[in-house]
Amino acid sequence: MMPNRLEIEYLVSQTANTCGQPSQAEYEELEHCLLQSPRQIPSKYFYDARGSLLFEQICNLPEYYLTCTETEILESSAQVIAQLTGDCQIVELGSGSATKTRILLSAYSRLAGDRPLFYVPIDISDSILISSAKQLCQQYPTLTIHGLVSDYDMALASLPPSPAPRRLICFLGSTLGNFSPQQCDAFFERLALVLAPGDYFLIGIDCHKSTEVLVSAYNDSAQVTAQFNLNILHHLNQRFGTNFVPELFRHQAIYNSILQQIEMYLISQADQTILLPWLRQTLPIKTGEKILTEISRKFSPMDIKQQLQAKGLDLVMSFSDRQNWYSVLLFRRL
Repeated sequence: MMPNRLEIEYLVSQTANTCGQPSQAEYEELEHCLLQSPRQIPSKYFYDARGSLLFEQICNLPEYYLTCTETEILESSAQVIAQLTGDCQIVELGSGSATKTRILLSAYSRLAGDRPLFYVPIDISDSILISSAKQLCQQYPTLTIHGLVSDYDMALASLPPSPAPRRLICFLGSTLGNFSPQQCDAFFERLALVLAPGDYFLIGIDCHKSTEVLVSAYNDSAQVTAQFNLNILHHLNQRFGTNFVPELFRHQAIYNSILQQIEMYLISQADQTILLPWLRQTLPIKTGEKILTEISRKFSPMDIKQQLQAKGLDLVMSFSDRQNWYSVLLFRRL
């Protein structure tokens, strides 16, 4: 039996997700987003330590069907997925607390017996990645973890070699919905380059459903999603030295039926002036002005199948809940 090992590699600064000095590219990205119409904030800034914890709370809310539905699907399909892919290195984009990953790891552990398991969790929040990795090492004696503190682009370009015969890249939680169509296509293009023939890709997607169900999921009665949304401003203040006052903004989530996506905004409740210290200038924001913080697109499995087939990935099997609210799709690189 291989001894338990844990390694954490930083592809970003150890303070990049708290209060460290941003890179020039990050300054330019935020400036570009804030000057758009409507103004925008990159959704990756949701995930400082507090934001990651708030998102874990969101996943347990009764209105937020996505997590429990995907969990139910994985619980019924994980053993089949493990048997279809065989021995592989599991790579997870946006691992978070790795709650659902445990379902997969347990299935692979049963299949492997005393053989080693290899897991590469990837998350921009080092605190939650380290915490979950330590717990997993205690839970799975044969598990070797190589964690990457990184965004998706850097991580896909810097994956450690796979000691297993093949690789399974997991992208769960319907995170794909946060990508615009152009970003989605670029992501699939990068993914196809990273996967070797015979490697696998497992993705969770939120499917089309009633507007009432969708809107309720992002406007929970406990207002945890509102706290999560407003926390992005705290993160910007710490990270970039801005002076946003979160109390002067209100959370709003709506469904755009034309684009088939949830849109999450922060709405200014007063005329205010935001300091952009790296530019030595200010940003005027008027009462009622909206800042877009996230989109969450909804899909059909057929759309994703066609998009990935065009990139050289073949659908092996799809798994859905009884209401067809959510799907988990397994693809294989040709």
